[in-house]
This record gives sequence, structure tokens and C-alpha cells, in this order.
Amino acid sequence: MKKTVVFSSVFIAFLLLASPAMAASADVSKIQTFIQSVIQVLVTLAGLIAAGFLVWGGIGYITSSGNPEALDRSKKTILYSIIGLAIVLGAFVLSNVVTQLATGAFGSTTQ
Repeated sequence: MKKTVVFSSVFIAFLLLASPAMAASADVSKIQTFIQSVIQVLVTLAGLIAAGFLVWGGIGYITSSGNPEALDRSKKTILYSIIGLAIVLGAFVLSNVVTQLATGAFGSTTQ
């Protein structure tokens, strides 16, 4: 019993004498800016790739010379590149909407 009282007294003394540990302020704006930059780069690259496939499909369509297989393959390339471009643009718009909603909900952390 005496050991418990001594241990509790020492423990409480350490708690009272301990200096408070303050957490470092998180600079969320730097993280947000980094993520937005990464998203913009990825969207740009995906858009360029989709545009390249669109051009590739167009050239294949023009040069198919009535070959049904080449014509069908070119049509599919054009269709899939347009679908890919729409998905990339939709993801970009969605990420911007989420960023604006999060900034509105949690407030701006810039000082």
C-alpha cells in the first residue's frame, strides 16, 4: 500500500512538473498545393496521350482505304480515346470540386 501511494505521488509530481508538448502546426496549404500540382500534371499527360490516340485513330481512319478491319480498329481507337479524355476531364473537375468543398468545410489554413 505504501509503495502505491509513493508511486502515485511521484507520478502526479512528474505530471505537474512536465512541460506541455505543443504540436507543430500542420501547413495543409503546402500539401494541398502539392496534390493539386500532381493532379494537374497527370491530367495534362493523360490529355496529351488521349489527343495522340485521337490523332492516331484519325490517321488510321483516313488511310484505311476501305479496309473494314482497319476502319473498325480506327473507329474503336477514336471512341476509346474520347471516352478516356472524358474520364480524365471528369476526374479533374471532380478533384477541383472536392478541393473547394474541403476548403469551404475546413477553412483556409493560409496565414
